[in-house]
Amino acid sequence: MAKIDDSVKKEVPELRFKGFTDEWEERKLSSIANVLLERIKIMIDSSSYYISTRWFSGSKNDYFNKQVASRDVTGYFLVKNGEFAYNKSYSNGYPWGAIKRLDKYEMGVLSTLYIVFKPTAINSQFLVSYYETTRWYREVSKNAAEGARNHGLLNISPNDFFNTLLTIPKSAEEQQQIGSFFKQLDDTITLHQRKLDLLKEQKKGFLQKMFPKNSAKVPELRFAGFADDWEERKLSDIADKAVDNRGKTPTISEDESSVIRGCKSRKRCSRLFQVLILAMRPLMTEFAAYIKEGDICVFYCGKYWFGLALMDTQMKNATIAQNIVAFRANEKYDSKFLYANVIKEGESSNKAHVCDGAVQPSIKVSQLVDVDYCVTENMEEQRKLGEYFLNLDNLITLHQRKLDLLKEQKKGFLQKMFV
Repeated sequence: MAKIDDSVKKEVPELRFKGFTDEWEERKLSSIANVLLERIKIMIDSSSYYISTRWFSGSKNDYFNKQVASRDVTGYFLVKNGEFAYNKSYSNGYPWGAIKRLDKYEMGVLSTLYIVFKPTAINSQFLVSYYETTRWYREVSKNAAEGARNHGLLNISPNDFFNTLLTIPKSAEEQQQIGSFFKQLDDTITLHQRKLDLLKEQKKGFLQKMFPKNSAKVPELRFAGFADDWEERKLSDIADKAVDNRGKTPTISEDESSVIRGCKSRKRCSRLFQVLILAMRPLMTEFAAYIKEGDICVFYCGKYWFGLALMDTQMKNATIAQNIVAFRANEKYDSKFLYANVIKEGESSNKAHVCDGAVQPSIKVSQLVDVDYCVTENMEEQRKLGEYFLNLDNLITLHQRKLDLLKEQKKGFLQKMFV
């Protein structure tokens, strides 16, 4: 790819494939795509079709799904594979709605609130990538200003939408190369996402099989050489409360000591914790103890155990905020084994719902330490289990970082390869 000289102001992208020098041109959407108004006129078996009822369902990849709101879809738009739909619903991350192509299914049905169209004089894959940028926001915003919003929907007519201008390459070959580039990048991201999801599912399965369940005395899957029964122990018997700063508010500054604060998320992983920088002097006076390597931090605010983290050697001179309690395994138990055990039990609904009846339900420390855990007294078995799940966590973290990097790279390319 070649980088364009910023001193020459032309309608060209900052980053471009070699061999292309022509300026891009403005085209109305109506000149490169046809509006589709085909509606379902008779009662059909809606189980054979697909309807998008949760366009913003939390998954950016699933804009069309198999959920059907009603069996009677008479009057709905019929959308076929390769056709585009504009969802005028705005939400966090989608201030002007979203435009996506139906790829996953052969056909589907959509509410008439959508605008459906089919590209005719533009590379379809290029258009997919174009509508993943923010370049089209300005044109839509001209016809759907803030005051034109109504009940979560942008009030923009199909006619106004098809009059929006797109800046695109004149060359069909350049369109094709850009579309293919992002398609390959999307395929790579999808592959890494599947690998990551598989690792997480494998970890979940191993947690279920390598720890006893349903009052069993031994796990279903076990390292060779171990045969003794496991025993139930309360958390208070196998770990001590190491750091508890409830009721203390730290003072924020730019000095070198730090505090760990939990984020409100229902995902349970070490990524839930943020580092805040605190003043050394307030730290010394406001907090009585620091966390150490191997401590298990439990973010317990709210109805569920929102987060767990096993502290490593990188966290020095660190303490924790008021919504986290740190536990430290006693001398008879391996901290990594205890961490894996707490994760396993935290996934169990009967352990996750130990909360009081306050207006904002929360888990009390006295309830946490009273939870039963099934443990092996054999330190060697504990270490093997702890190391196994720690290595699995590290592998998951590595794949997550690769995936995040790919997504950031795509975001950067989208900003630089379009006008």
